[in-house]
Amino acid sequence: MSVLEVQNLRVAFRQDGETIEAVHGVSFSVDRGETVALVGESGSGKSVSALSTLSLLGETAEVSGSVTYRGTQMIGAAEADLRRVRGNDISFIFQEPMTSLNPLHTIEKQLAESIALHQGLAGEAARARILELLTKVGIRDPESRLGAYPHQLSGGQRQRVMIAMALANKPEILIADEPTTALDVTIQAQILDLLAELKDSEGMGLLFITHDLGIVRRIADRVCVMKGGEIVEEGPTEAIFSNPQHPYTRKLLAAEPSGEPEPVAEDAAEILKADHLKVWFPIQRGLMRKTVDHVRAVNDATLSVRAGETLGIVGESGSGKTTLALALMRLIGSEGGIIFQGRDIRSYSTRQLRHLRKDMQIVFQDPFGSLSPRMTCAQIIAEGLAIHKVDPHRAPRDLVAEAMRETGLDPAAMDRYPHEFSGGQRQRIAIARAMVLRPRLLVLDEPTSALDMTVQVQIVELLRGLQRKYGLAYLFISHDLKVVRAMSHKVMVMKQGDVVEAGSAAQIFEDAQTDYTRALIAAAG
Repeated sequence: MSVLEVQNLRVAFRQDGETIEAVHGVSFSVDRGETVALVGESGSGKSVSALSTLSLLGETAEVSGSVTYRGTQMIGAAEADLRRVRGNDISFIFQEPMTSLNPLHTIEKQLAESIALHQGLAGEAARARILELLTKVGIRDPESRLGAYPHQLSGGQRQRVMIAMALANKPEILIADEPTTALDVTIQAQILDLLAELKDSEGMGLLFITHDLGIVRRIADRVCVMKGGEIVEEGPTEAIFSNPQHPYTRKLLAAEPSGEPEPVAEDAAEILKADHLKVWFPIQRGLMRKTVDHVRAVNDATLSVRAGETLGIVGESGSGKTTLALALMRLIGSEGGIIFQGRDIRSYSTRQLRHLRKDMQIVFQDPFGSLSPRMTCAQIIAEGLAIHKVDPHRAPRDLVAEAMRETGLDPAAMDRYPHEFSGGQRQRIAIARAMVLRPRLLVLDEPTSALDMTVQVQIVELLRGLQRKYGLAYLFISHDLKVVRAMSHKVMVMKQGDVVEAGSAAQIFEDAQTDYTRALIAAAG
């Protein structure tokens, strides 16, 4: 018998007097020392299936079927029995550690709480166990990190702390729900290696939930492919990858950004140029706020991008990618030259810059965070039209409908709110909001990182089509090198504020000159 056995699991949610079924008769199992991957797009039922194993879905959920741990039924079990299993025998790691960790408590306090609750350890014994766990998950100099708060750690460090908390009580089963989605490729590779190493050393079973098949091939023994609340295909990892049987599995395997952008015209005009750009933030201390040092966010960056050209900017979190883009758009202060459409805009006033904003637009990583939940899709897209007086002779709703059609959205949905759209649709709304102003330069800051692979492909195709049609210049910021390769004519690699390498996409990907660039490419697989 497997350690965790799920049979004919059904999950439905009561909503506004209706019952909506999210999982339809799902069955899978996990044994000690085995990694099982649940794979599928957003809304396929992966996370709901995992959370239902320990009755973590809340009161609106109706769960039926069978979930057994070591032969003991979990569905309908007493709360006291579930508490003994949760965190002790079965532990969870979630996608976004910043929302899972308490921002008001130190790392030591949060780990100590878990250890005290399940093991009864306190004082020096608890502290020794915490240091052991932090060392095991690869936190350097763990003693110096005990008093840190979550916001003082990097994304990779926060995820390692979450893994330490999950391992604190030596669980038999570890459920990891998209634990690497928002991480840099090098950090992602480290976390995957860490989980595989811990699984082998601790003899744990691992249930890994993801939409990324590249990760699955690297880490899983068996794969269950989910679509619409059902498992449509399952089997050993190599069999699934070498000979997929279901059309949906084949679609997922084919869903990888590929190809390359259209060549840039020889006479294409230069849209943006920067010379020796520098962004340093002062570190001030004392009563008189004396500047004692600087955070060197961007050092001596020189670049140019022409009409119809994409400059990909890659590097790990904290490398200065987004800071560089914000400086180029004059949204933060900087030193050095910035030429936009032949005009030196370094000395432009706020009023002068306001006239340029129509021509330089930005699309952010998280569309849900950048779209107002109180505004309809039409209001969001049309917001800039009145400010910049774009095509004043046409009705704003006509312009909105046109922008929606161009970005693959149905204009009939323009009066819906952001929460009524999928993640991919929300990103299209953000692109439509920028495109309705007909900009010359579009800054794309991690626009695909939170999206399913099939949706990533759609967004890449959309962006390439818009560039081809309108001769747009793109600054494309990403840590996903496959997407960067599919989008970019030129690539700039950044590390800790420095440009360590720059050149054509072919040159960077096929003949990288620095160890750091080669490490990034290797980590991307």
